[in-house]
Amino acid sequence: MTAAAGAPTVKCLVWDLDDTLWDGVVLEGDDPVPFRPALETLAELDRRGILHAAAGRGEHLVSQLHLTQRRLADWFCATEVGWGAKSAAVRRIAKALNIGLDTIAFVDNDPVERAEVASELPMVRCYAAAEVGQLPEYQEFQPEHITAEATGRRRLYRAEWQRQKAEEEFTEGRQAFLDSLDLVMEVRPATEEDLSRASELTVRTHQLNSTGLTYDIDELRRLSSAPDHQVLLATLRDRFGDYGIIGLAVTALVGRDSVLRLMLMSCRVASRGAGSVLLHHLIQQALAAGRRPVAHFIPTEVNRNLLVTMCFAGYETTGTDEDHLVLTVDPERPLPKAPGHTRVLGGVA
Repeated sequence: MTAAAGAPTVKCLVWDLDDTLWDGVVLEGDDPVPFRPALETLAELDRRGILHAAAGRGEHLVSQLHLTQRRLADWFCATEVGWGAKSAAVRRIAKALNIGLDTIAFVDNDPVERAEVASELPMVRCYAAAEVGQLPEYQEFQPEHITAEATGRRRLYRAEWQRQKAEEEFTEGRQAFLDSLDLVMEVRPATEEDLSRASELTVRTHQLNSTGLTYDIDELRRLSSAPDHQVLLATLRDRFGDYGIIGLAVTALVGRDSVLRLMLMSCRVASRGAGSVLLHHLIQQALAAGRRPVAHFIPTEVNRNLLVTMCFAGYETTGTDEDHLVLTVDPERPLPKAPGHTRVLGGVA
Protein backbone atom coordinates (compact mmCIF):
# COMPACT_ATOMS: atom_id res chain seq x y z
CA MET A 1 0.00 0.00 0.00
CA THR A 2 1.17 3.51 -0.73
CA ALA A 3 0.26 6.64 1.19
CA ALA A 4 -2.30 9.07 -0.15
CA ALA A 5 -0.91 12.34 -1.46
CA GLY A 6 -0.58 14.84 1.36
CA ALA A 7 -1.03 12.23 4.10
CA PRO A 8 0.84 13.10 7.31
CA THR A 9 4.01 11.28 8.30
CA VAL A 10 3.38 8.15 10.36
CA LYS A 11 3.88 8.74 14.08
CA CYS A 12 3.18 5.19 15.27
CA LEU A 13 3.33 1.77 13.64
CA VAL A 14 0.94 -0.75 15.24
CA TRP A 15 2.12 -4.34 14.90
CA ASP A 16 0.25 -7.60 14.88
CA LEU A 17 2.41 -10.14 16.75
CA ASP A 18 1.91 -13.79 15.70
CA ASP A 19 3.28 -14.47 12.20
CA THR A 20 3.96 -10.74 11.73
CA LEU A 21 6.50 -9.69 14.34
CA TRP A 22 7.63 -13.26 15.02
CA ASP A 23 7.49 -16.61 13.27
CA GLY A 24 4.80 -18.61 15.05
CA VAL A 25 1.86 -18.45 17.47
CA VAL A 26 2.61 -18.04 21.17
CA LEU A 27 -0.63 -19.62 22.44
CA GLU A 28 0.03 -22.77 20.40
CA GLY A 29 3.08 -23.46 22.54
CA ASP A 30 5.60 -22.07 20.10
CA ASP A 31 8.62 -20.06 21.17
CA PRO A 32 8.61 -17.89 18.05
CA VAL A 33 11.68 -16.00 17.00
CA PRO A 34 11.31 -12.44 15.66
CA PHE A 35 11.70 -12.03 11.92
CA ARG A 36 15.00 -10.32 11.12
CA PRO A 37 13.37 -7.71 8.81
CA ALA A 38 10.98 -6.89 11.68
CA LEU A 39 13.87 -6.28 14.07
CA GLU A 40 15.61 -4.06 11.54
CA THR A 41 12.43 -2.04 10.94
CA LEU A 42 11.80 -1.68 14.68
CA ALA A 43 15.27 -0.21 15.17
CA GLU A 44 15.25 2.05 12.11
CA LEU A 45 11.82 3.57 12.69
CA ASP A 46 12.62 4.10 16.36
CA ARG A 47 15.75 5.98 15.30
CA ARG A 48 13.54 8.26 13.24
CA GLY A 49 11.22 8.96 16.19
CA ILE A 50 8.36 6.75 14.97
CA LEU A 51 6.72 4.91 17.85
CA HIS A 52 5.76 1.23 17.97
CA ALA A 53 2.69 -0.36 19.51
CA ALA A 54 1.22 -3.87 19.39
CA ALA A 55 -2.31 -5.11 18.67
CA GLY A 56 -2.27 -8.89 18.77
CA ARG A 57 -4.61 -11.84 19.15
CA GLY A 58 -4.36 -13.96 22.28
CA GLU A 59 -3.85 -13.54 26.02
CA HIS A 60 -2.24 -10.29 27.05
CA LEU A 61 -0.04 -11.68 29.83
CA VAL A 62 1.25 -14.53 27.65
CA SER A 63 2.17 -12.20 24.78
CA GLN A 64 3.70 -9.63 27.13
CA LEU A 65 5.85 -12.33 28.73
CA HIS A 66 7.11 -13.44 25.33
CA LEU A 67 7.87 -9.83 24.36
CA THR A 68 9.88 -9.50 27.56
CA GLN A 69 11.70 -12.80 27.15
CA ARG A 70 12.66 -11.93 23.59
CA ARG A 71 13.82 -8.47 24.75
CA LEU A 72 11.24 -6.78 22.58
CA ALA A 73 9.00 -5.18 25.22
CA ASP A 74 10.99 -1.95 25.46
CA TRP A 75 10.33 -1.19 21.79
CA PHE A 76 6.59 -0.86 22.37
CA CYS A 77 4.87 2.14 23.89
CA ALA A 78 1.49 0.40 24.11
CA THR A 79 0.43 -3.24 23.94
CA GLU A 80 -3.16 -4.32 23.22
CA VAL A 81 -3.60 -8.10 23.09
CA GLY A 82 -7.03 -9.75 23.28
CA TRP A 83 -9.90 -11.16 21.25
CA GLY A 84 -11.75 -8.00 20.24
CA ALA A 85 -11.66 -6.11 16.97
CA LYS A 86 -8.24 -4.87 15.92
CA SER A 87 -9.76 -1.50 14.97
CA ALA A 88 -10.88 -1.03 18.57
CA ALA A 89 -7.36 -1.83 19.77
CA VAL A 90 -5.93 0.73 17.35
CA ARG A 91 -8.39 3.35 18.66
CA ARG A 92 -7.28 2.69 22.23
CA ILE A 93 -3.63 3.00 21.23
CA ALA A 94 -4.27 6.33 19.51
CA LYS A 95 -6.04 7.59 22.63
CA ALA A 96 -3.27 6.38 24.93
CA LEU A 97 -0.63 8.10 22.81
CA ASN A 98 -2.83 11.16 22.23
CA ILE A 99 -2.15 11.19 18.49
CA GLY A 100 -4.47 11.33 15.48
CA LEU A 101 -5.63 8.15 13.79
CA ASP A 102 -4.40 9.58 10.49
CA THR A 103 -0.83 9.35 11.83
CA ILE A 104 -1.08 5.63 12.64
CA ALA A 105 -0.07 2.71 10.41
CA PHE A 106 -1.03 -0.93 10.94
CA VAL A 107 0.79 -4.08 9.81
CA ASP A 108 -0.71 -7.60 9.92
CA ASN A 109 -0.20 -10.86 8.08
CA ASP A 110 -3.96 -11.54 7.98
CA PRO A 111 -5.83 -9.81 5.12
CA VAL A 112 -9.12 -10.09 7.03
CA GLU A 113 -7.67 -8.16 9.98
CA ARG A 114 -6.28 -5.50 7.64
CA ALA A 115 -9.63 -5.21 5.90
CA GLU A 116 -11.45 -4.79 9.23
CA VAL A 117 -9.15 -1.98 10.31
CA ALA A 118 -9.30 -0.32 6.90
CA SER A 119 -13.11 -0.48 6.91
CA GLU A 120 -13.57 0.91 10.43
CA LEU A 121 -10.64 3.34 10.34
CA PRO A 122 -10.06 4.40 6.71
CA MET A 123 -7.55 7.04 7.81
CA VAL A 124 -5.21 4.34 9.18
CA ARG A 125 -2.73 3.07 6.60
CA CYS A 126 -2.57 -0.75 6.49
CA TYR A 127 0.27 -2.95 5.27
CA ALA A 128 0.83 -6.67 4.78
CA ALA A 129 3.44 -8.37 6.95
CA ALA A 130 5.40 -9.18 3.80
CA GLU A 131 6.09 -5.44 3.48
CA VAL A 132 7.70 -5.05 6.91
CA GLY A 133 11.25 -4.90 5.59
CA GLN A 134 10.33 -2.23 3.03
CA LEU A 135 8.39 0.11 5.34
CA PRO A 136 11.40 2.36 6.16
CA GLU A 137 11.74 3.02 2.42
CA TYR A 138 8.18 4.35 2.08
CA GLN A 139 7.78 8.12 2.07
CA GLU A 140 5.21 8.15 4.88
CA PHE A 141 7.83 6.65 7.22
CA GLN A 142 10.44 9.30 6.41
CA PRO A 143 10.08 12.38 8.63
CA GLU A 144 11.63 15.52 7.24
CA HIS A 145 13.97 15.88 10.21
CA ILE A 146 15.53 13.30 12.53
CA THR A 147 16.42 15.22 15.67
CA ALA A 148 17.72 14.38 19.12
CA GLU A 149 14.11 14.79 20.28
CA ALA A 150 12.99 12.25 17.69
CA THR A 151 15.48 9.58 18.69
CA GLY A 152 14.40 9.93 22.33
CA ARG A 153 10.67 10.04 21.64
CA ARG A 154 10.03 6.47 22.83
CA ARG A 155 11.58 7.32 26.21
CA LEU A 156 9.38 10.40 26.51
CA TYR A 157 6.21 8.43 25.77
CA ARG A 158 7.13 5.66 28.19
CA ALA A 159 7.58 8.30 30.90
CA GLU A 160 4.12 9.60 30.00
CA TRP A 161 2.61 6.17 30.65
CA GLN A 162 4.20 6.21 34.08
CA ARG A 163 2.43 9.52 34.65
CA GLN A 164 -0.85 8.05 33.43
CA LYS A 165 -0.52 5.11 35.79
CA ALA A 166 0.26 7.46 38.68
CA GLU A 167 -2.80 9.54 37.77
CA GLU A 168 -5.03 6.47 37.71
CA GLU A 169 -3.87 5.60 41.21
CA PHE A 170 -4.21 9.18 42.48
CA THR A 171 -7.32 9.63 44.62
CA GLU A 172 -7.39 13.35 45.38
CA GLY A 173 -8.71 14.79 42.11
CA ARG A 174 -7.20 15.99 38.84
CA GLN A 175 -6.08 19.43 39.99
CA ALA A 176 -4.33 17.94 43.00
CA PHE A 177 -2.58 15.49 40.67
CA LEU A 178 -1.37 18.31 38.41
CA ASP A 179 -0.11 20.17 41.48
CA SER A 180 1.77 17.04 42.56
CA LEU A 181 3.72 16.81 39.28
CA ASP A 182 5.93 19.85 40.07
CA LEU A 183 5.67 21.04 36.48
CA VAL A 184 8.22 23.58 35.25
CA MET A 185 8.01 25.22 31.82
CA GLU A 186 10.94 27.15 30.39
CA VAL A 187 10.28 29.60 27.55
CA ARG A 188 13.36 30.81 25.66
CA PRO A 189 14.47 32.09 22.25
CA ALA A 190 15.22 29.37 19.73
CA THR A 191 18.91 28.70 19.10
CA GLU A 192 20.59 27.28 16.02
CA GLU A 193 20.61 23.85 17.69
CA ASP A 194 16.82 24.06 18.18
CA LEU A 195 15.81 24.90 14.62
CA SER A 196 15.38 21.38 13.29
CA ARG A 197 13.12 20.43 16.22
CA ALA A 198 11.18 23.68 15.84
CA SER A 199 10.61 22.98 12.15
CA GLU A 200 9.62 19.40 12.97
CA LEU A 201 6.98 20.66 15.41
CA THR A 202 5.32 22.79 12.72
CA VAL A 203 5.05 19.71 10.47
CA ARG A 204 3.99 17.16 13.11
CA THR A 205 1.55 19.18 15.23
CA HIS A 206 -2.00 19.68 13.97
CA GLN A 207 -4.48 19.56 16.85
CA LEU A 208 -2.90 22.31 18.96
CA ASN A 209 -1.77 24.53 16.11
CA SER A 210 -3.20 28.02 15.74
CA THR A 211 -2.65 28.53 12.01
CA GLY A 212 -1.24 25.33 10.48
CA LEU A 213 1.71 27.24 9.06
CA THR A 214 4.93 25.33 8.53
CA TYR A 215 8.42 26.79 8.60
CA ASP A 216 11.58 25.21 7.30
CA ILE A 217 14.90 25.66 9.06
CA ASP A 218 16.04 28.52 6.85
CA GLU A 219 12.86 30.49 7.47
CA LEU A 220 13.05 29.95 11.22
CA ARG A 221 16.71 30.99 11.18
CA ARG A 222 15.79 34.21 9.38
CA LEU A 223 12.89 35.00 11.70
CA SER A 224 14.81 34.21 14.89
CA SER A 225 17.50 36.74 13.91
CA ALA A 226 15.11 39.43 12.64
CA PRO A 227 14.57 42.37 15.02
CA ASP A 228 10.84 42.45 14.27
CA HIS A 229 10.20 38.79 15.09
CA GLN A 230 10.53 36.42 18.02
CA VAL A 231 10.81 32.63 17.79
CA LEU A 232 10.30 31.11 21.23
CA LEU A 233 10.46 27.49 22.32
CA ALA A 234 8.88 25.95 25.39
CA THR A 235 10.26 22.95 27.27
CA LEU A 236 8.56 21.11 30.11
CA ARG A 237 9.68 18.84 32.93
CA ASP A 238 8.16 17.29 36.03
CA ARG A 239 9.04 14.81 38.77
CA PHE A 240 8.93 11.94 36.26
CA GLY A 241 11.42 13.52 33.88
CA ASP A 242 11.82 15.80 30.88
CA TYR A 243 9.17 16.16 28.17
CA GLY A 244 11.67 17.92 25.90
CA ILE A 245 10.68 20.73 23.54
CA ILE A 246 6.90 20.78 23.45
CA GLY A 247 5.87 24.24 22.23
CA LEU A 248 6.67 26.91 19.66
CA ALA A 249 5.56 30.52 19.22
CA VAL A 250 6.38 32.77 16.27
CA THR A 251 5.56 36.41 16.96
CA ALA A 252 5.79 39.47 14.71
CA LEU A 253 6.29 42.91 16.26
CA VAL A 254 4.07 45.22 14.20
CA GLY A 255 3.80 48.79 15.43
CA ARG A 256 2.54 48.57 19.02
CA ASP A 257 1.15 45.08 18.49
CA SER A 258 2.71 41.76 19.35
CA VAL A 259 1.17 39.49 16.70
CA LEU A 260 1.21 35.76 17.40
CA ARG A 261 1.40 34.30 13.89
CA LEU A 262 1.87 30.71 15.04
CA MET A 263 1.46 29.03 18.38
CA LEU A 264 1.54 25.28 18.73
CA MET A 265 1.83 22.74 21.49
CA SER A 266 2.68 19.05 21.32
CA CYS A 267 -0.36 16.84 21.86
CA ARG A 268 1.71 14.92 24.42
CA VAL A 269 1.17 17.68 26.97
CA ALA A 270 -2.40 18.68 26.14
CA SER A 271 -3.68 17.08 29.34
CA ARG A 272 -1.22 19.13 31.41
CA GLY A 273 -2.76 22.46 30.44
CA ALA A 274 0.54 23.48 28.86
CA GLY A 275 -1.16 25.44 26.09
CA SER A 276 -2.86 27.72 28.61
CA VAL A 277 0.40 28.21 30.48
CA LEU A 278 2.32 29.21 27.34
CA LEU A 279 -0.44 31.54 26.12
CA HIS A 280 -0.59 33.32 29.46
CA HIS A 281 3.18 33.78 29.40
CA LEU A 282 3.09 35.21 25.86
CA ILE A 283 0.31 37.63 26.77
CA GLN A 284 2.13 38.80 29.89
CA GLN A 285 5.35 39.19 27.92
CA ALA A 286 3.63 41.40 25.33
CA LEU A 287 1.91 43.54 27.97
CA ALA A 288 5.16 43.97 29.92
CA ALA A 289 6.74 45.35 26.74
CA GLY A 290 3.89 47.83 26.29
CA ARG A 291 2.40 45.98 23.32
CA ARG A 292 -1.14 44.82 22.58
CA PRO A 293 -1.37 41.01 22.30
CA VAL A 294 -2.83 39.98 18.93
CA ALA A 295 -3.09 36.50 17.45
CA HIS A 296 -3.97 35.02 14.08
CA PHE A 297 -6.04 31.85 13.98
CA ILE A 298 -6.97 29.63 11.03
CA PRO A 299 -9.72 27.16 11.97
CA THR A 300 -9.21 23.57 10.85
CA GLU A 301 -11.05 20.32 11.45
CA VAL A 302 -8.87 19.46 14.45
CA ASN A 303 -7.75 22.67 16.20
CA ARG A 304 -11.04 23.92 17.65
CA ASN A 305 -9.95 23.12 21.21
CA LEU A 306 -7.01 25.49 20.84
CA LEU A 307 -9.33 28.34 19.89
CA VAL A 308 -11.32 27.69 23.07
CA THR A 309 -8.07 27.69 25.06
CA MET A 310 -7.05 31.02 23.54
CA CYS A 311 -10.41 32.56 24.44
CA PHE A 312 -10.07 31.37 28.03
CA ALA A 313 -6.59 32.93 28.09
CA GLY A 314 -8.06 36.35 27.28
CA TYR A 315 -8.14 36.57 23.49
CA GLU A 316 -11.34 37.75 21.80
CA THR A 317 -12.23 37.53 18.12
CA THR A 318 -12.20 41.08 16.76
CA GLY A 319 -12.27 40.52 13.01
CA THR A 320 -11.10 38.54 10.00
CA ASP A 321 -8.27 39.14 7.55
CA GLU A 322 -8.23 37.07 4.38
CA ASP A 323 -8.19 33.45 5.59
CA HIS A 324 -7.63 33.94 9.32
CA LEU A 325 -9.41 35.22 12.39
CA VAL A 326 -7.88 38.13 14.27
CA LEU A 327 -7.88 37.73 18.05
CA THR A 328 -6.87 40.47 20.47
CA VAL A 329 -6.42 40.93 24.20
CA ASP A 330 -7.78 44.19 25.62
CA PRO A 331 -4.96 45.60 27.80
CA GLU A 332 -7.55 47.53 29.83
CA ARG A 333 -9.45 44.43 30.94
CA PRO A 334 -8.34 42.13 33.77
CA LEU A 335 -6.74 38.94 32.47
CA PRO A 336 -8.07 35.51 33.42
CA LYS A 337 -6.14 33.92 36.24
CA ALA A 338 -3.01 32.07 35.12
CA PRO A 339 -2.85 28.27 35.61
CA GLY A 340 -1.23 27.74 38.98
CA HIS A 341 0.11 24.20 38.63
CA THR A 342 3.11 25.10 36.44
CA ARG A 343 6.08 27.28 37.27
CA VAL A 344 7.33 29.26 34.26
CA LEU A 345 10.93 30.26 33.69
CA GLY A 346 11.79 32.81 31.03
CA GLY A 347 11.45 36.35 32.26
CA VAL A 348 7.69 36.71 32.72
CA ALA A 349 5.82 34.77 35.39
